[in-house]
Amino acid sequence: MVSVMGDLGGSALPFRFRRQFVPLPYGRRQSRCRDSRRRQEPPPSNCTARRLFPLTTAKHGYNVKLPARLWLRDAKRGVQMDCPRCGSANPDGKSFCGDCGERLPRRCKVCGNESAPGKKFCADCGAPLAAAGSGTAARRTRVFAPAATAANTAERRQLTVMFCDLVGSTALSARIDPEDLREVIATYHGCVAEVVDHYGGFVAKYMGDGLLIYFGYPNAHEDDAERAARAGLAVSRAVGQLQTEHNVEPLKVRVGIATGLVVVGDLIGAGAAQEQAVVGETPNLAARLQALAEPGAVLICASTRRLIGSLFDYRDLDTVALKGIAEPVHATQVLRESAIESRFEALHPGRTPLVARDEELDVLVRRWSQVKGGEGRVVLISGEPGIGKSRLTVALQEAVAGEPHVHLRYFCSPHRTQTALHPIISQLEHAAGFDRSDSNETKLDKLEAMLTLSSGQVAQDAALFAELLSIPTGERYSDPALSPQRRKELLLQRLVGQISGLAERSPVLMIQEDVHWADPTSRDLLDRTIEHIRALPVLFIVTFRPEFVPPWLGQPHVTALGLSRLGPRDNAEMIARVAGGKELPAALKEQIVARTDGVPLFVEELTKSVLESGALREQEHAMCSQAHCRRSPCRRPCKPPSWRGSIGSRRCAASPRSEPPSGASSRMS
Repeated sequence: MVSVMGDLGGSALPFRFRRQFVPLPYGRRQSRCRDSRRRQEPPPSNCTARRLFPLTTAKHGYNVKLPARLWLRDAKRGVQMDCPRCGSANPDGKSFCGDCGERLPRRCKVCGNESAPGKKFCADCGAPLAAAGSGTAARRTRVFAPAATAANTAERRQLTVMFCDLVGSTALSARIDPEDLREVIATYHGCVAEVVDHYGGFVAKYMGDGLLIYFGYPNAHEDDAERAARAGLAVSRAVGQLQTEHNVEPLKVRVGIATGLVVVGDLIGAGAAQEQAVVGETPNLAARLQALAEPGAVLICASTRRLIGSLFDYRDLDTVALKGIAEPVHATQVLRESAIESRFEALHPGRTPLVARDEELDVLVRRWSQVKGGEGRVVLISGEPGIGKSRLTVALQEAVAGEPHVHLRYFCSPHRTQTALHPIISQLEHAAGFDRSDSNETKLDKLEAMLTLSSGQVAQDAALFAELLSIPTGERYSDPALSPQRRKELLLQRLVGQISGLAERSPVLMIQEDVHWADPTSRDLLDRTIEHIRALPVLFIVTFRPEFVPPWLGQPHVTALGLSRLGPRDNAEMIARVAGGKELPAALKEQIVARTDGVPLFVEELTKSVLESGALREQEHAMCSQAHCRRSPCRRPCKPPSWRGSIGSRRCAASPRSEPPSGASSRMS
């Protein structure tokens, strides 16, 4: 360094060239000196300033390069900041010019780059721009600005969390080679991920032999808790059937599921390790339930149990105290899908009050009267979720319960949209009275007994229906050599013929719900049925959501009914009926009406949630708020868990499809 400075000697640039240059058109530059405003030309090309240290304008704020000894001198004195308005030099660290009062740009203490006035972070290195007098602290500490802060979309939402853990992985690692263990773990991970994706879940993180899974984020569904329970059972079955050349015994998993409110979306980490945090008690509870579960078992918490109702068969466990959870937890094991026929009855066991549907019910009753006269009728009922489609069909069933008729009900499922004729299979199994413990011969006997009521060719129909129901027949029936297409065509004809056979005995009331979830083959059968019942004493009621466009409109025997939301007076009536005739505070009723937006199911659930919250005390003919409750639900009722999922699914459907953040690579925790 000494020899370099000796070579430069006194051939350094004048001090005036250390001023700020302002860019001009055509590449010309202008500098401002402290004592004059005259234009200064850049140094000549043969100037010794070409033999300098590489100090550039973008990094250190200079427009020309300085000799080494002047650069070292300025480094010792402290670099001065020139005012962009008057050109006066100001001590480093000042915020305003001492001569004209102009706000001075800030210089980064880490990289030396100048930033515009008002900026808080350096645009080059991300270090904070310290205020006046804090230059030393900024020079010592390198802080990275949170560049992704603007992209963080943390939100409060209901989430169902599932923890899945492989049983006996430690013992397995001691028996087989690490590379073989890696293959087993990879196969296990792929199996679980495939099942979870089928049910709309999201694998947030792979943790060795465990997986963290979300239902309700990034995409929410109205039945996330049900999807999680179905996925847990499917994962347990699928992992148990995995076969690799390295595992001798069948693999088993433990699954824990919990539902609750969380805050999700905060970005943590950086680069490839960036993840989105989920904050709340729900992930911890799911992890504790997973540790408590037996091999092959699926445990759920009380909130998840309330959301999925009677859709599954359960085994209640004792209330247990879990580490880190304040209150004892009531755990429940999910055994299997229940045999209940109606989703509406499974999720809403009590009778919902029927309000403001007198006209629609009168239309259905008149159509039933026409059916009893021998005319076939079809009624299409459309409406958004929770508007009361299923409740209206139940009201019709109650109205005609005392009259002789045959009642057939079919239910489409959101989880069976690719299963051919799933509504028909479920109805046949229910009508025949199948039990899980029945043998194949017993099921065939029950099937034949059911077909005797509607068919003149019991053996031929039983052979077709047994194949549809996946019941082995052995040599009980002859198997004609038919092509698959011909067999399907014959099956659809026999199914339509069953309706004709029943209609010969008495009027038939058919109800098929949620047709928007029907599989293609079921829709084909639906088209045939609607066309076939024109001259039969059959009332066929079809319910669906507005996104489904029915192709049967305009036919003379088809009637369309659209259910609208409740008005203010109808909302007040429903609140009173749910409250058992007790008068609620006026402010509370206004909040319920405003938050439920006229959807009957939401009105019922929110009213029940307020009544069960304990914030109201009952008087003789009215309900009033507890005096000790400052934040009473009367002022701000909370959303019940039973319809948070529905609101979340509507929000996701209305917005662009949510995707995991870039860099997270399906890994979020």
